[in-house]
Amino acid sequence: MTVYFDNAATTRVDPRVTELMVKIMNEDYGNPSSKYIMGLTAENYIKEAKERIASSLKVKPSEIVFTSGGTESDNMALIGTAMARKKRGKHIISCNIEHAAIYKTLEFLEKEGFEISFIGVDEKGHVDLEELKRTVRPDTILVSMMYVNNEIGAIEPIAEASRIVKSINPDCYFHTDAIQAYGKLTIRPKKEGIDLLSVSSHKIHGPKGVGFIYINEKVRIEPIIFGGGQQKDMRSGTENVPGIAGLGLAAELYSKNHEEYIKRILAVKDRLTERLEKIEGVKLNSLKGEESAPQIVSASFEGVRAEVLLHALEDKGVYVSSGSACSSNHPAISGTLKAIGVKKELLDSTLRFSFGIFNEPGEADYCSDCIEELLPVLRKYTRK
Repeated sequence: MTVYFDNAATTRVDPRVTELMVKIMNEDYGNPSSKYIMGLTAENYIKEAKERIASSLKVKPSEIVFTSGGTESDNMALIGTAMARKKRGKHIISCNIEHAAIYKTLEFLEKEGFEISFIGVDEKGHVDLEELKRTVRPDTILVSMMYVNNEIGAIEPIAEASRIVKSINPDCYFHTDAIQAYGKLTIRPKKEGIDLLSVSSHKIHGPKGVGFIYINEKVRIEPIIFGGGQQKDMRSGTENVPGIAGLGLAAELYSKNHEEYIKRILAVKDRLTERLEKIEGVKLNSLKGEESAPQIVSASFEGVRAEVLLHALEDKGVYVSSGSACSSNHPAISGTLKAIGVKKELLDSTLRFSFGIFNEPGEADYCSDCIEELLPVLRKYTRK
């Protein structure tokens, strides 16, 4: 039996998305900048994708800019804002459990002379709003806060955070990395005070290598990629039409089937959570049910190194993660787990289980059965 529980890293592409992309690659492969009919056909795919995504967020199609994925969208939001607003101020606020795409970009900006402040979180992974309130200043030009944490699934109080920021500094932009939230939660940027929002396609059963950034029409940022002036000069380069169309369709499918999809994913989360709670020496780091993101469960296993358990599960056909997939090339103890106060001895004993629309509750049973079988054996051979 094969059980893929690493959907927070990437998802299997929906067959309907694949079918559309293959058609475009084989038949409608024109350059969208070309003025003849094949180019116009390609351009229409981009227009349709913008409309589908805009509809899912209740924003304008003109406020959607396509990118190569979540990392580029995050870079564009942070660097674009910093470059456009540096005369107004050089203070940026973020959170201490952000994704590397935010952390590394902020490190770059710090070297460029910007001042970065990081807000802490509580044991549930929720940002400290009082600390945020104390940290916003007249020269704060941007606050960037992830919507859903990619390791433990904590849902941040984005609307409240934005309200606090703008009550103190109305001129400050608010960005959210919504890569683990889009499709899983109902997001309304206009109502929540979100000026910039980053999304990646391959987290919602779309293709890799494509994403988008929502930029409120009142917001002005600088482009970070230059060339032929595509997408109204905001992101030059020939558009990835098959990828963009695939993302648009995946977004529409999630939007139209949202209730069914989330019910399906939550059923798997609830089953696995229920089973893990009954196993001796297992500590859950994620909140149950709808109190955290529906697709993520983090659990620590006493007396077993995460990597050892991960590969033991792999041998049984169960695929999980020991943390953020984007950090796997640079192994280190998770900053998120430290931030929420996970005990030192459990920091290297934590796995992330994440679900998609193709998972079934029975897979959670198989996964937990494997864990129950493996833990006593692995603990027996763990060095003291």
